[in-house]
Amino acid sequence: MELNNLRPAKGSIKTRKRIGRGTGSGRGGTSTKGHKGDKARTGYKAKRHFEGGQTPMQRRLPKRGFKNINRVEYVPLNLSALEALVKKTGVDTFDVTALVAAGVAKASDQIKILGHGKLTTKVDITVHAISASAKTAIEALGGNVQLV
Repeated sequence: MELNNLRPAKGSIKTRKRIGRGTGSGRGGTSTKGHKGDKARTGYKAKRHFEGGQTPMQRRLPKRGFKNINRVEYVPLNLSALEALVKKTGVDTFDVTALVAAGVAKASDQIKILGHGKLTTKVDITVHAISASAKTAIEALGGNVQLV
């Protein structure tokens, strides 16, 4: 046996249907598409949401609420987490880059300090936003708050 003798297995190669090649071919006339209707037309493509003329699911279901395009998403950082970060790193001055380096948020995120938990050490912090209770808690200990 040599390369020039190789042949596919008997019966493994089938000839494709050649449609629209006259009535003598057995597949002429309507070319296996039946009579009329959308699927018989050229350019027919079923839309993913099309349900055969029945009212589609996205129109049957009720719509609720809306997305505010002006909403600003903040990554929350509670005072308790800030306290743990101070104890872990030993640093009492934080800005956005330091918090990103500590793994609190990603570089593209905006950070907001929230007032949950107790702060026992003086902290100087620069972030995008801060709640009123968190600001009073930090300033009560002699800390400094700046907004980006």
